[in-house]
Amino acid sequence: MAGKRYREATGQIDREKRYSLEEALAMVAANKVAKFDETVEIAVRLNVDPRQADQNVRGTVVLPHGTGKVSRVLVLAKGEKEREAREAGADFVGGEDLIKRIQEENWLDFDRVIATPDIMGAVGRIGKILGPRGLMPNPRVGTVTFDVAKAIGEVKAGKVDYRVDKAGVIHARIGKLSFGGAKLVENAHALLSAIARAKPASAKGNYVMSVSVSSTMGPGVKVDPGAARVVAAAA
Repeated sequence: MAGKRYREATGQIDREKRYSLEEALAMVAANKVAKFDETVEIAVRLNVDPRQADQNVRGTVVLPHGTGKVSRVLVLAKGEKEREAREAGADFVGGEDLIKRIQEENWLDFDRVIATPDIMGAVGRIGKILGPRGLMPNPRVGTVTFDVAKAIGEVKAGKVDYRVDKAGVIHARIGKLSFGGAKLVENAHALLSAIARAKPASAKGNYVMSVSVSSTMGPGVKVDPGAARVVAAAA
């Protein structure tokens, strides 16, 4: 049973030890709990105060090996940009018609939303639906743009949005267990480097306080924050 496997996996991990990133990810893989291909996630606790606007760390990064999940992309646009979105591989394309569908039917069969600036006034009507689910287009993360082909390509390639939560922690997917250690490490390095580049000028002292990695069903493994800071320093 899953509970037993989880307890056995937990027993293999030294809760007091701080592993290198490579060791931690190897431990996650070695202590796989579920029978399906679990997603691997990373949690990075930062020395910031998210209540301060200038310390609300947020950004995007295209992981070199993607996330292992093919996102369903909705593009809200007008005229020629609708054709461009379809040719670029968007899963759903429309304007007022799809906005109305979301508003009236609570239709949410998509993972990411990209919108052109000229339709954002109408998109605002569904902000209360999209916002709480992290789907609201935002120019800061490149999802409000006239270059819809580029935005679609990045999402399909494995673009990840990251944002610090109220506790000062960033949670993000870095791939699947089936990727293997090398690819997961490269993805983790890409994310940590992006977070380092997003360090607020007002953040003092050690920026990265703690790091842990885990699979969907497995226990977390703590990473030596010093090793994570080396990656950050090289960004």
